[in-house]
Amino acid sequence: MTIGAEAQRYHDELFPNHKSSLKGTDPELVDVFDNWAFGEVMQDAPMDTRQRLMVQLAAIIACSAVNEYRVMLGGALNVGLTPVEAKEVLYQAVPYVGMARVFDFLHATNEELRSRGIAVPLEAQSTTTSETRLEKGVAVQKAIFGDRIDAMYAALPKDQLHIQHYLSADCFGDYYTRTGLELKTRELLTFAMLAALGGCEPQLTGHVAGNLAVGNDRLVLIATITQLLPFIGYPRTLNALRIINDVAPAPTNNVRST
Repeated sequence: MTIGAEAQRYHDELFPNHKSSLKGTDPELVDVFDNWAFGEVMQDAPMDTRQRLMVQLAAIIACSAVNEYRVMLGGALNVGLTPVEAKEVLYQAVPYVGMARVFDFLHATNEELRSRGIAVPLEAQSTTTSETRLEKGVAVQKAIFGDRIDAMYAALPKDQLHIQHYLSADCFGDYYTRTGLELKTRELLTFAMLAALGGCEPQLTGHVAGNLAVGNDRLVLIATITQLLPFIGYPRTLNALRIINDVAPAPTNNVRST
């Protein structure tokens, strides 16, 4: 098998003049994967290039695959992802996968940016203060999840209330309110990370609904999970598709035959 023309074209766009060492040691695997990930998947689930790469980077972070991240980050920057967008994908990962996973990716990102002559730190994107982060975080939560946030607060045992405060002020107040990415994109990144993590089905269910609320419809979610499949595997992909089908069922054909 050899890599097809369309897959080769996209591969060359991302990685001009790149020679993978795996091409010499595992040529059959490289051709199979490249034809699938950069050919079939691209045709069956079209997405804007920058959006595709952002959700893939988010999923790769959740998979703790720092070497694959280095390669894909370079490709993303080659085709127009901005340094701010790249950093914001990474920052969005902190509340969902934890700093223990993100730490190495921060260093990898800074090394890649410096190698391109881009000075770090980048321009600040934060919009909250210690006084406003909780209020603004709750507002973002309600914009995504509606009245469920009030019900959640009301139902929590008092000895767990501080965790909900963290969720509102930190996850949503500190991160979702940042500039650099719009809310729809941040919520789609969260979906990608939760799908890639696995074992987060209750949270994934909530964020499928959250994506629908901010304008990422069923087709966007299916396209996203299709683009992630080569990187996260079939079990986590099928779990995510099951949740999409539960929360946003496929439309039925209402045309009656005569």
